[in-house]
Order: sequence, then structure tokens, then C-alpha cells
Amino acid sequence: QVQLVESGGGSVQAGGSLRLSCAASGYTSNMGWFRQAPGKEREGVGVIYRPGGNTYYADSVKGRFTISQDNAKNTVYLQMNSLRPEDTAMYYCAAATLIISPGTWLLKDEYYNDWGQGTQVTVSS
Repeated sequence: QVQLVESGGGSVQAGGSLRLSCAASGYTSNMGWFRQAPGKEREGVGVIYRPGGNTYYADSVKGRFTISQDNAKNTVYLQMNSLRPEDTAMYYCAAATLIISPGTWLLKDEYYNDWGQGTQVTVSS
């Protein structure tokens, strides 16, 4: 089991930026950020297939969010720009170790084994 440590959430006004970080304790084939707002289902926001650096995003965040990785630190980041009130949610980092190919299907949470504790992002209008 891989341990994931998240950081970087907080409160910001609409139009602002935040960067989330997720450090993994061991090898992961892919990592991603998911979010869940009260009363809504969890959704994939941005994911990265680490061997190739392939990235995939939810349509709602394309052009605003960027996922990246630092292999030396075994850490994945989610840079969130132009934040909107509808981005308010608990954000979770997730990881998998057995994925062998990239694809948009990686935005589905069923493919992830390990989850972080979550970090709250609140965007005010």
C-alpha cells in the first residue's frame, strides 16, 4: 500500500490560484486528483500516467488546471488557476500501481487503490 500525503488546499477568491501537492511513499504507475462536493459524486479532475507523463482532465477544468510530476520527489502537483466557486470541494489524491497503459479512463476512481486524506478547497465569489 502506498501512503499519500497531500497539502496545499485553502480558501481563495474567484479568479485566484492554488497548488495542491501529493507525495507518494512508493512506486505508482499513475496518480490523480479527484474532488467531491457536498451532495455530489466524486469526479476525476486531473490524472497523470507517470511512465509517459500522459495527462488527462475533466472538461470542466481543461485550460485552468495542470497536473505535473516531480519524479525525484515522487510528488504530483495540481496547479489550479482561474478558480471558480463551483471548484469548491474536498480534493483527494489517488494512486495506482498496476496500470500499464494510459487513457482517459484513468479519470475513473475505480482504477485507484490508494487515497489521501483529502484537502479542502474553497472558492468564494
